Amino acid sequence: MSKVVTVFGVKVRVLSSRAALEGIKELLAKGGAHSLFFVNAHTLNLAYEDPEYREVLNSADLVLNDGIGVEIAARLFGVSFPENLVGTDFIPKLCALSQDLSLSLYLLGSRPGVAEMAATRLQASFPGLEVVGTHHGYFSKEEEDEVIRAIREASPDILLVGFGNPLQEKWIVRHQGELGVPLCVGVGAFIDFAAGQVRRAPHWARRARMEWLLRLILEPRRLWRRYVLGNPKFLWRVFRARLSTTGK
Repeated sequence: MSKVVTVFGVKVRVLSSRAALEGIKELLAKGGAHSLFFVNAHTLNLAYEDPEYREVLNSADLVLNDGIGVEIAARLFGVSFPENLVGTDFIPKLCALSQDLSLSLYLLGSRPGVAEMAATRLQASFPGLEVVGTHHGYFSKEEEDEVIRAIREASPDILLVGFGNPLQEKWIVRHQGELGVPLCVGVGAFIDFAAGQVRRAPHWARRARMEWLLRLILEPRRLWRRYVLGNPKFLWRVFRARLSTTGK
């Protein structure tokens, strides 16, 4: 069993990307339905304020660290992550694993047409990768049963769900029993990135853990509350939690 660090009641696994991929292989070999979620400062702020969401995250088989905020929190509690497992970098590794093991994918999320574009680009990057279906994320409550039916009939090994937090994780947990998919993964904006609809930060910015700043510059209206208000709030909550554990 790998080490776990708990932040705001959410248990985050301390794993390298290689160990995480091995963990996924073990889950798939067991059979049954499993889930993988990523948490960053924004996700953990939501979990801090929403006990139901906290339970949803903790119901996952794997919860992985995404971003410098979680890394800072872990270090304050005496734990270091071997890698920053940013979802947009980790999911291509999962695609490579799927290619090697002949596992099929289904992409669910983003605007109409974007998931199809993402599937085409992923298959160009990973020849032989099987994408058995796609669907946009803008379906109504009345259309939900049909979407679930389409996923179940396509019978993917892995379902990538990109609705954003907390909707994607809550949706996965609520419908996992109906979907019949061995592994459901909450992927945030990965489908947009994979389709080329959103630009990634240059490699140097990612290495410096500054990708969030470029996203804020590119999408200030959508992301200012998350980063400008959310990041300081997250750090204050982490420091306060650390002080409470030391009795100071």
